[in-house]
Amino acid sequence: MKRSEINAALRRAEAMLSHYRWHLPDWAAWDPADHGREPALAAHLRDRQLGWDVTDFGLGDFARNGLTLFCVRNGRQGDPATLPYAEKLLFIAEDQVTPFHAHKVKLEDIIVRGGGNLMVAFTREGSFDDAPVLVDGRTVSDPYAGPIRLGPGQSITIPRGMQHSFWGEAGAGDVFVAEVSQCNDDLTDNYFRDRIGRFSEIEEDEAPHRLLWNET
Repeated sequence: MKRSEINAALRRAEAMLSHYRWHLPDWAAWDPADHGREPALAAHLRDRQLGWDVTDFGLGDFARNGLTLFCVRNGRQGDPATLPYAEKLLFIAEDQVTPFHAHKVKLEDIIVRGGGNLMVAFTREGSFDDAPVLVDGRTVSDPYAGPIRLGPGQSITIPRGMQHSFWGEAGAGDVFVAEVSQCNDDLTDNYFRDRIGRFSEIEEDEAPHRLLWNET
């Protein structure tokens, strides 16, 4: 991805946060110098994968296959001395797809906080476990039958091992989403159905608006 694309995605996410009056920790607005001024906190954030994350999954078309996230809190998988849970915010455009993937460790709830509708699809291809899928506590009779539409305020529980994909429904607007889960590890606990990458190589065509968590 070009740095200019990442900057534009971050500013779009910040505009959505402002619209919904949703506030982030002060370190969400850090510049590179701030990381240097508070090295202990910077190391804490990096170790727990906290902060901004923008990816095109190595596919080179962020508008079609991409995701912007902010990880607010997180522990380390397998480390009982850290938080056993994570919280993320996701900013998803219309028709912008997060490709099929599954997790072995992380059980997660995806909650639509505002904006348009979130479409969530499941596939047996590449899945390695199976469990009930819940929408606001109600069991989905056949999650593989077709995309599940979630409107603002609705949530879905995604079991471990089930390949899932999501995107903003066309014509309904960008979607503001929260994720509440067990500890998240984007380095080891993403199992994509197809051979794609989790992080993007960055072409530096302008200065960073914000640093991503994996470059701090």
